[in-house]
Amino acid sequence: MISFNYETDFKLEDESVISSWISKAISSELYKLEEINYVFCDDEYLHKLNVEFLKHDTLTDIISFDYCMGKLIQGDIFISVERVADNAKDFKVSFEEELKRVIIHGVLHYCGYKDKTDADAKLMREKENHYLAQLG
Repeated sequence: MISFNYETDFKLEDESVISSWISKAISSELYKLEEINYVFCDDEYLHKLNVEFLKHDTLTDIISFDYCMGKLIQGDIFISVERVADNAKDFKVSFEEELKRVIIHGVLHYCGYKDKTDADAKLMREKENHYLAQLG
């Protein structure tokens, strides 16, 4: 099950389309969806989580809490829509494209992909682009 929760003045369009897309991506990676809770929030909300749980005093676009067990996907993904909007401007892409990239980025972490090294980041970006192309 995928749920979308809102802690700021924002609402995803086409929740069912996005949910189906995420589910298909998880299946394609040979994982099974248990539960993902997306929480869309602002910078202040996510910054507090970043400081409290990760001890990082920085702004970020996404924090994911991974409760996966083996091939069973479950977790909470917090996304700052403010950060996504700023990043979209910086990367010269639409807000919608950047938001979808961040949404699938969190899922790919649950599927075992990392992004700390250049090689890992390159593979993560390739996977993001692959799934973004499927969404259209």
